[in-house]
This record gives sequence, C-alpha cells and structure tokens, in this order.
Amino acid sequence: MSESEDDNSGVESSGSRPCRHPAVLSARLTVVVEDTHFSEEKTLLVRSCDYFRALYRSGMRECRQEEIHLKSLHARGFFIALAVLRGEAPGLDADDIVEAIECAAFLQVAPLTKHLVHLIDSDNCVLMLHTAATFGLLDLYHAAALFIRNMYPDLEVEVRRTLPLELISFVESLSPSAFVAVGAHVTCSTSESVHAASRTVCYLDESGNTWKTLTDLPLEASTSMAGVAVLDNKLYIVGGVHGLHKDVVDASFCYDVSKNSWIEIAGPVKRRFNLSLVGQDGHLYAIGGEYERTVMSSVEVLELKSGRWRFAAHLPRPASGAACTKTMGRIFVCLWRPMETTEIYEYIPTKDQWRLLTSLIRRQSYGHCMVAHRDDLYVMRNGPSDDFLRCMIDCYNLSTGQWTALPGHFANSKGSLFTALTRGDSVFTLNRSCTLEYVVSGKMWKPRRQMKGFPRSGSVWTFLLQIPNNQNDKCTNKSQKST
Repeated sequence: MSESEDDNSGVESSGSRPCRHPAVLSARLTVVVEDTHFSEEKTLLVRSCDYFRALYRSGMRECRQEEIHLKSLHARGFFIALAVLRGEAPGLDADDIVEAIECAAFLQVAPLTKHLVHLIDSDNCVLMLHTAATFGLLDLYHAAALFIRNMYPDLEVEVRRTLPLELISFVESLSPSAFVAVGAHVTCSTSESVHAASRTVCYLDESGNTWKTLTDLPLEASTSMAGVAVLDNKLYIVGGVHGLHKDVVDASFCYDVSKNSWIEIAGPVKRRFNLSLVGQDGHLYAIGGEYERTVMSSVEVLELKSGRWRFAAHLPRPASGAACTKTMGRIFVCLWRPMETTEIYEYIPTKDQWRLLTSLIRRQSYGHCMVAHRDDLYVMRNGPSDDFLRCMIDCYNLSTGQWTALPGHFANSKGSLFTALTRGDSVFTLNRSCTLEYVVSGKMWKPRRQMKGFPRSGSVWTFLLQIPNNQNDKCTNKSQKST
C-alpha cells in the first residue's frame, strides 16, 4: 500500500499496528450491549461517535474485531442512538431519556445530544438537567437549565424539591430569555440620527412592565421587508429594502448581545427582500422573497462557520413573506394558494428536499404567521374574509397528522397575531396597545397576563434573546437617559 493510500484511509496510527485498510471502515460491526446484538456499518459509527472514531484511529486490536462488547451501557440507549444516526426522531419517555443521555455521554454521540436538546419541554426539563449533570453532557445541561430559567415561576417548586443546591444555583444564575421587538424601518437617511427612537431594538422588562432599549440598528440596516432571525443568541438581519422604489439592501448584519456589537456579514447570492429567515443548527435559511417585482422560489443557506452562502432546494412554488417556524429540530414553512388552501412543507436538510406534510382548506383572506409548541404547529389566519379583526387558529399535530381548530377566535384589537412566538409553555403576541401572554395547555391558549404594548407603528419583528445581567444594566441606564 502506498503512503498516499495510507493517508486517505481516514484512520490514523497511534501505538500498535494501525487499522488503515479501507475495508475496515466499509464493513459492518456487531456491537453487543447487555444481551442485545446490533449490526451497523462502521462508517456510520465512526462518522457520528467520537468513541468509535477514537477506537479506529487507535490501532488497538479491537478495531480489527468484527464484534465489540460495550459494558456499563444499556441496550435501549444504544438502540435510540442508532435510530437518531439513521435520521429518525424518536420520542422518549423518562426511562428512555436517562439511557439516551448515558449513551450520548459515554459514546460522545453529537447527533443524539442535539436530538435530546430539541426534545426539552416542561415535562422533562428537570430530568434532563439532572441526568445531563450526572453524566457530564454539557450542551444538554446548559440548554435544559436555560429552559427551566425561562419557566422558573412555573417550575420553581419542582426544581427546589428535586434538584441539588448546586444545580438550583446554576439555574438561578442565568439570565432568562427576554421578549424582544424591532419595528420595520428602512435604512437611515443622512439627516436621521442613529439614536432615533424608531430605529432601536427593544426588550420587554416584564417585572417593570416597560420596554427598554437594547441597541440601535446600524445606519445601513433595514428591517423593512427583511429576514430577521435569532440563532445561538445572535440576531441576524438579512436583506430588506430602502427608499420608495424598494431598492434591495445589499448589506446584512449580525448583533452579538453578549458583546453588544454589530458586524456586517455576507448577504445571499441572490438579492432578495420580503424573505423568510430561519436559523437552525449553525445555519441560516433564506427562504423565498422578491426581487425586481418577481416572487422567488429559491432558497439559500448560510453556514455560519464558513460564512458562505449556498443554494438549497427550491420551494415547491414561489413565495414571499411565507410563515415559517421550527420545533423539535425541524423546519416548517406554510404556503397559501388560491382556493383557500393552506399547505405545510418541511425542509429536510440531510436530503435537501421539501416534503409536503399536510393541506387544509379554510375560508380565509390570508395567513398571518405560524408558531410551534412541542409537536404542534399553530397556523394563524384572519377570517372569514369579511371579518378582518378576527383571528382564527388551526393546530396541526406532527405526531398524529391531525388538524384541530381552536375554539373561539382571537381578536386583533386585543393582541395582534400578525406576530407571535413561544417561550416554554407560553405564547407571546403584541400590538401597540398591549402584549398578551397565553399559556398553552393541551391545545388551548389560555390568557395569562397583559403587559404594555410595543409603541411602534407598522409591522413588528419579535424574537427571544438572552441578555446578560451586565448588558441588562447598561440597557436600563440607556433607557433612563433617553427618557
């Protein structure tokens, strides 16, 4: 075997006789856990698990065996790991969660850890936190702790009854995710001040029931018909327009709340406005939009690590301002078409394809937005078309594939559902007069509290940001000075 063939084998030498032959990674491996035998391709295990990757780079005699025994591990946990590695998204009960966390930590299975993070909810978050702390699964540990912090008033009794003091202290040390809003504004003219109140990103101080300024938009940034999304606690503004002729803004921006700073980032290859922007797993998805009076079906993906945009599979048909949401690690877009038909598509990144999930026919004028809670997708629309102020909600359950209509209606005069988002088991909606928080119980939205509305006219973008305590103090001082 030549030296170049050695280097391309994907297995490195360290110690005794190395496992370098390509056949080593093309064969199947039998993994014995407890009394259960699993047969799987070695390439899948090596690609997805740090444990097997290290094993086949070690040169140890186990890497030449056709059967490996894993001790101190449960068969159910390994079964769940294999299901996730094959692209499945299994639901997990309490026992499953413990064994899956044990497996993810022992074998260092990053996809399984990511799947567990996506499954965090109010029923399992305390168990997730405690078990992740026990096995040292840090990504899950931090995600579960933040989820609990965001729902602390509802979970504090259970947390104090269940968790050890050090975990309680860690949860309480975190800053909860704040409800943040920014109006739809064009780029600044030379005569407009960068500190103009209308060009600020604001967050709701829920304890004081007041809106405070978080940051000013960059001079070149436009939130008018832009794509706005948050990923990894950073705010992204892509595209948008300025001027009466809706000239497309070339520049895109990222706000890092931990540093309280903006940077300019690369924009999509195809200029666009009125796009939908979704952030998921280190990628931004610019979906549809318009350019030169043409509605687009093209989709582009920004890999944040490399900073490069690439084209993805086109939407099934052109769409601008499409309602999008994500839940349980999955991305969904809602498309409307004539004959009063609503269609929900899921984008599958591993296959780069859009899959039609369901269609619904309802009397409506058009849809407002779509939000997700656990495995439910809530589609908001105004209708019937002769009653613009009424907002109707239909719920699609991903697990059962069934539609249900929420009873009654939600009046836009009380809380506009042109924009809505979920935090824990709550849904936040707002308009100029009030911010409303609903509690999702079953498939019902029950009003919980009413807070101050967002004092801006026009369209509003809403999202969640975790604001550090020191940054929160600065925002308070800034808001007091501006007042």
